[in-house]
Amino acid sequence: MTSIWRPYGPRFADALQAAAPERTGTVTAVLGLGLEVAGLDCAVGDLITVGKPPGLDAEVVASVSGGLRCMPLGRLTGVAAGDPARSKGKPLMVPTGTGLFGRVLDGLGRPIDGKGPLVTGRHVPADNESPSAMHRARVEAPLHTGVRVLDTMATLGRGQRMGLFAGSGVGKSSLLSMVARGTDAEVSVIALVGERGREVREFLEDDLGAEGLARSVVVVATSDEPALMRLRCAVTATRIAESFREAGRDVVLMMDSLTRVAMAQREIGLSAGEPPATRGYPPSTFSLLARLLERAGTAETGSVTGIYTVLVDGDDHNEPIADAARSILDGHVVLDRKLAVAGHFPSVDVLGSVSRVASKVNAPGNTAVAAVLRKTLAARRNAQDLIDVGAYHRGTNPLVDAALDNEAAINSFLQQRMDDSTPHRDSWQALTALTSRLGATLEGAA
Repeated sequence: MTSIWRPYGPRFADALQAAAPERTGTVTAVLGLGLEVAGLDCAVGDLITVGKPPGLDAEVVASVSGGLRCMPLGRLTGVAAGDPARSKGKPLMVPTGTGLFGRVLDGLGRPIDGKGPLVTGRHVPADNESPSAMHRARVEAPLHTGVRVLDTMATLGRGQRMGLFAGSGVGKSSLLSMVARGTDAEVSVIALVGERGREVREFLEDDLGAEGLARSVVVVATSDEPALMRLRCAVTATRIAESFREAGRDVVLMMDSLTRVAMAQREIGLSAGEPPATRGYPPSTFSLLARLLERAGTAETGSVTGIYTVLVDGDDHNEPIADAARSILDGHVVLDRKLAVAGHFPSVDVLGSVSRVASKVNAPGNTAVAAVLRKTLAARRNAQDLIDVGAYHRGTNPLVDAALDNEAAINSFLQQRMDDSTPHRDSWQALTALTSRLGATLEGAA
C-alpha cells in the first residue's frame, strides 16, 4: 500500500496554534478586592492577565452570566474598566524537586530569597486531589519532633494532621521552629501565611536557623499581600509537600496559620458574591478547610504529617474556625497563655491536648507511663483552687501530694529550651524516671 505524505504533524500543529488569533476580553468593573471580565472563555481556577504587558495576573474565582469574577495576584492600582484581559490558558503551576531545599518562595512558587533562579524538576498544577481513603497507608509509626512534651504526651504519627491552638503571642511559631529543627522527617515544608513582614527574617534566621533551613522549603505570603496570594501560599506549600510524598518521602508540612487561610478565603468568597454565614465566613471557607487538610496524610507510599497553627479569636477555642479545624484534624495541642506568661515554655497544656493516634504509634509501656503523669496533673488541677487559698490538707489525695512534692521535676520535664532537641529515647527515659519518682511518693504516702 502506497503511503501518502501529509504535511501535518506536531510542529505544524504548534505553528498553527501560535498563528491563531488571541482572544482578548475586557475588564468591565473593578470592585473592592476583585474585578470582573467579559469576553473570555475561562474556567474557575484559570489564570488571566489584565492591562498592558507585562500586566497583572489574576485568577478566576467565579463564573456568572455576565462574565468572570477574578481576584488579583497583585495590587489593583492602575487597573481600570476597559483594560484588555487575556487568558493564560492554564491554572497555577508549582515547582517541585530537591532544588527547592533551602529556598524561600512566594505564594506562587517564585524565589524571593535573592539566591537566583530555582533549579527544579517538573512543574505541576497547584490544585490536587487528596489520596483515596481506601489507598491510604495506616498511621502506625511515630514522628519524632525533638520536643519532649510532644513526643511523649501528644505523640505524632507519620501522616497525622495535628493542630496547634492558641491565641496571639503564646509561642506557636517558636514551637514550630523547634519541630523544624528537631524532626526526623526527611523534608520540612513551611508555609507562613499572613505573617508580619518583620517576623519573616526573624523566623528564618533566629528561629529556624541555617540547620533547619537546609532541609526545608519555606513559602511566604505576608499580611499585606492580596487575599488570593495568601490562599495560594497554603496551596503551593501543600502541593510541594505532596510532590515529595509522591517520591516516597516522609514530609512534615507546617502551616502558620490555618486561621489566616480561612480569613483569606472569606475575603475571596465575599468578593465573589457568596452570602456570609457564621461570623461572616461564607460556606466555601469550611469546604476549603476540609479539602486542604485532607490533602495531607499518608498515601500508598510516603507521608505528609501536617502541623497547622490555629489562631483562636480572643482565646475562644470554640470559635468557628477552631471548631471546624478540630473536627477535621487528628489531634490538637493547646498552648496556654497563663503558662506563657509564667515563663513556662513550650506553653503546652498537657491536659487540654490529645493525639488521636498516640495509642497506635506508642508501645503499650510508653502509653502507660504517659497516663500516670496525666492522672497526676489532672488531680493537681482539680485541687488547684484549694491549694491557692491554702485550704488543701496534705494526705487528702495522694496524687495531689505527689504532684506537689515533685513539682520541680515535672516542670523540668515539660519545659525545654528552644535550642534543645531531645532524642525520643531520652524523652521516654526521662518520663519513665519521673513517673517512678511519682510512684515512690505514692508508695510512701500509703
